[in-house]
Amino acid sequence: MTETVDVPIIAPGLPAYAHPGDAGADLTSTEALRLEPGQRALVGTGVRIALPDGHVAFVVPRSGLATKHGITIVNSPGTVDAGYRGELKVTLLNTDPTEPYDIAVGDRIAQLIVMPVARARFIPVDALPDSARGEGGFGSTGYQNEMKEHS
Repeated sequence: MTETVDVPIIAPGLPAYAHPGDAGADLTSTEALRLEPGQRALVGTGVRIALPDGHVAFVVPRSGLATKHGITIVNSPGTVDAGYRGELKVTLLNTDPTEPYDIAVGDRIAQLIVMPVARARFIPVDALPDSARGEGGFGSTGYQNEMKEHS
């Protein structure tokens, strides 16, 4: 069963989940603007929330905007801490090399994902335990499926 958490909100319109089971609720723009190719802009949503302690919200791109228009979020995911009470704003970037993108008031520009979060207790040690991965990273597992390479 999905956990439900109450989030107090001040907003011109409530973020909405488009479909049952969606992880992200849509955030909409409170301003109209044009993003030229390669341009970024900080866009207001008018949303202010009070997350309960032990929760975090992530502001993430909308896949349709990214795929169809090259619109993404520069600092994705944007992290909203439980203690933050200011307006949620989204730093959008137009990655399309030739086409500008117009945003109107009320356009869905990002998604908000609310989740529980553990607080880490960092414990200094002299060595870390072994793992299957070890220190491998940044492409250490390769780029092609092994089955594909051997066929």
